[in-house]
Amino acid sequence: MSADIRKLAVWVEETHTEMGKTITPATRKAVAVAVIANPYAGRYADDLSALIEIGAELGGLLGARCVAALGIAPGQAQSYGKAAMVGEGGELEHAAAILHPKLGAPLRAAVEKGAALVPSSKKMGGPGQVLDVPLGHKDAAYVRSHFDGIEVRLNDAPRAGEIMVAVAVTDSGRPLPRVGGLTHAEAEGKDGLR
Repeated sequence: MSADIRKLAVWVEETHTEMGKTITPATRKAVAVAVIANPYAGRYADDLSALIEIGAELGGLLGARCVAALGIAPGQAQSYGKAAMVGEGGELEHAAAILHPKLGAPLRAAVEKGAALVPSSKKMGGPGQVLDVPLGHKDAAYVRSHFDGIEVRLNDAPRAGEIMVAVAVTDSGRPLPRVGGLTHAEAEGKDGLR
């Protein structure tokens, strides 16, 4: 089953100054969102394989849209994250089915490598509600400068029978990071941690 997409949105957030200091180059985060029909809305199902397959489709699609929006080569992506909000006709497990079994591999392909786990969040909600997409370094989870997030909000989604799915990709960490730890330049990306 392929995703029944009602809406796609992509945007880039850039930070040019922070606390009076110029950020050069600007830190950038791209987020791509798909609003899809929930094939299980209003009913219980033991088998959620349709959503698992939709997750695989959306991981590649949304990841590629983020990379394109940033105007970078896939290997230049530094961090990523994923999130889903299920409308009231669904259940939290529907978000888990989209996000966890198969979305990660196509997202990793879209950003080249991705040795670290993809940070995620899921929730139930309605139109206009905020969905937070957590971010972490794509190859080394211990890179603290890339612990971040971005908000997603669409005024008309998710409706009761929909799921709003978001993927975020960055080409940098937070502006002015200074809490120590492993740096992006030091990350090896062999074990997903360092």
